[in-house]
Amino acid sequence: MATAVALAATACGPQKTEPVASASSASSSPTAGTSPEASPSTDDKPGEASKSPSASASASPSTSASASPAVKAIMANGDENEQVRELQARLRQLKLMSVAPTGFYGSKTTAAVKSFQSKHGLNATGSVDEATWKKIEGASKKPTADELRPSTVNEVDAPDPRCMQGRVMCISKESRTLAWMIDGKVVSTMDVRFGSENTPTREGVFDVGWKAKEWTSTIYHTPMPYAMFFSGGQAVHYSADFAARGYNGASHGCVNVRDKGKLSALFDQVKVGDKVVVYW
Repeated sequence: MATAVALAATACGPQKTEPVASASSASSSPTAGTSPEASPSTDDKPGEASKSPSASASASPSTSASASPAVKAIMANGDENEQVRELQARLRQLKLMSVAPTGFYGSKTTAAVKSFQSKHGLNATGSVDEATWKKIEGASKKPTADELRPSTVNEVDAPDPRCMQGRVMCISKESRTLAWMIDGKVVSTMDVRFGSENTPTREGVFDVGWKAKEWTSTIYHTPMPYAMFFSGGQAVHYSADFAARGYNGASHGCVNVRDKGKLSALFDQVKVGDKVVVYW
């Protein structure tokens, strides 16, 4: 325990005052995250000031890209509602969209709809008419609540080969995700962020050395709930800063998780000695 306490003295915390999204940090460290939280999940929604009347294509048949004026689009570029969210969730089931549903019909949704239409012999307009919607409904299932509003925004990478055996927290810097795996099967996933260029998260294969449901960094004096230490003072832990600021912030080397509920469940499952793999 004395060793553990000594190691914890190097424990990280959120970089809450310094502008982590600086040019130097952004250029060489994707883990610091320089884009707003909305970046990986939005569908290129323009600012309110940049919207034009033509953006809401569903308001009038004349604005639809449909080949026939008699075929009215029920969803099109510029629309924003719950039906669009369901459309996006269904397109994600069909592997035509990788981002989380937003409810806004933008360029990514348009491209996904065009791809679906082309594959199913429909006129590839990028707008959803009745025929397209019926085909999409037939090819997918009713989205669950988690599919409509998933807590994990980032799409999980294919697991590193070192994650395929035993009990592993498989942490990808490329996709910025943590996958809890048991014997090669993914049990749960969650978004994570890492340290900045000056305080990088170490990569490699580690073991969980010790755990603390409640912990405060002895250096940065910030809370580190559900901390699972795997390399000196570096740990997987919940970060209120990550939950609030997303990828506009960074840690001092730890693996931050923003979904407290998911991490709480993971904390109860992970045992001291379980493997941790951090990789690109």
